[in-house]
Formats: sequence, structure tokens, C-alpha cells
Amino acid sequence: MISRLILLSFLVSGIAAAQELPPSRPAPGGIAVVSLGNSAAVPIATFNGQRVMVLPCDNGWCAMVGIGLEVKPGQQTVSVKRGNERAAATFTVKPKQYEVQRLTIKDKGQVNLSPEDLKRYERDKEAITRAFTTWTQIDPQLHLALPVAGRLSSPFGLQRYFNGEPRAPHSGIDIAAAEGTPIRAPAAGTVIEVGNYFFNGNTVFLDHGQGLITMYNHMKRITVKSGTHVETGETIGEVGKTGRVTGPHLHWGVSLNNNRVDPLLLLSPDALAALTVKH
Repeated sequence: MISRLILLSFLVSGIAAAQELPPSRPAPGGIAVVSLGNSAAVPIATFNGQRVMVLPCDNGWCAMVGIGLEVKPGQQTVSVKRGNERAAATFTVKPKQYEVQRLTIKDKGQVNLSPEDLKRYERDKEAITRAFTTWTQIDPQLHLALPVAGRLSSPFGLQRYFNGEPRAPHSGIDIAAAEGTPIRAPAAGTVIEVGNYFFNGNTVFLDHGQGLITMYNHMKRITVKSGTHVETGETIGEVGKTGRVTGPHLHWGVSLNNNRVDPLLLLSPDALAALTVKH
């Protein structure tokens, strides 16, 4: 029995080690691949209080650190724990400038919220935070497929203005597609949250393991339930125009250690090429 467990552990470790990690892009909205050195046991890493994905790499172990759009350029620290030992690994966040986008929303109540809508937004935020802070100790697939066939209509990181008023930067990408177009899981995962939210409309969250969470907004229809395991390419719903939108599209968000990062950084080469052609 023990030998079987050792063999299984070796096979799983081999699969994880064989996975090519994305290139390091240490900028706001990017991903820093940080070497944690060699050790027999998997180190535990945290960044700004959030657990960080750790995977095998050429140097032993590497942390895949999601960097929030609000993070300022400069040196940052990853806290590392190996058994009873504690250490630190540093990386430098480089500056990055994103474009500006100005949108006109006809329903002014979706720009300046009424007290009732504000209360709903605060309730929504609790569920969204719960989803983004989910942690399961599963090695994820890092090269994602496109969740929907369509045109990249709004890239990540845009500084947005609604009716002339500044709002939070765009924390995902928008893919324009006809209403009813199938939305498919870009990698295997578990549905951890579904709901209808004030801004996001009908929404699904998928947990892919080790703090890699993907989000799908504005859906016309959701075809999965919370707790359902889905495989790559499995349909989870349809493109719609629910929530705060100007037309049918999918807002696709990717989160690492509760920081939203540019989904294009994790797209497989084939998926990235297909999206670029339609840009």
C-alpha cells in the first residue's frame, strides 16, 4: 500500500513538474514568478496576507504571485515557511501604464447608486470576496483555453470613466459575442459560487486550485450549480447582457491570491493567437 502511495505521489509530482510556468510579468495586474529555492517539502508562501500558489520549477519551487492593479512599483516581499523555518523572497514590481476608456451608461442609477442599491452591492461584495479567497490544495492547469469564441472588445487594466466619472480599473477582459453563445470552462475546476449581482449580473466562479479563480459575468443563462466539477471545454452558461453592460459580452476575470490579473497572461498560445486574430 505504501509503495503504491509513493508511486502515485511520484506520478502526480511528475505531472506538476512537467507543466511549463508562464513567463514572469511583475507589474500591476501581472504575475511574478518568484524562486523559493530547493526543499524536500513544499514551502508555504504568502503575499500581503494571502496564500500564494507554489509549484515545482527548474530551481526547485516557485511562487506564482498575482499582483493587484493597486500595487505600486518597487520591491515586494513574499513570506515563506518551510516547516518551522521562516524566510522571505523579494521581487520588484515594474510600472505599467494602461489605457483610458470612457463609457456612457443610460441608467444613471448604475453609476451613482441609490442607498438600496448600495446595500445590495455590499451584500454582493461579501459573496464575491468569499469566492476570490477560496483555497484548495490542487495543482491547477495554468495554460487556459478561451471561454468563449468572440472579439476582444475591452482589454484588461483600462482606467474607466462612466458618464465622465472615474471608476475602478477594468479587472478582466471583455469578449463580445452574440447573446446565447456558449461559455466553456477554460480549464478543469469546481463551481464555487453562482449568483446574480448588481454590477456583474448572472455570474459563475470556478476554482482551479491554489488560489486560481476565474469569474464569468453578465451571463444570459447559467447551466451549472455550485459544487459541480467541470472539465475543460464543458459549457457553464451563455453570453448575455445582465448587470451593468452596454451590450452582450462576457466579462472574464482571473484571480491569483485574491488579486485580479490579466487573463491573457495565462492563455495557451493557441487561444492567445485566436483572440489576437479577432481583435
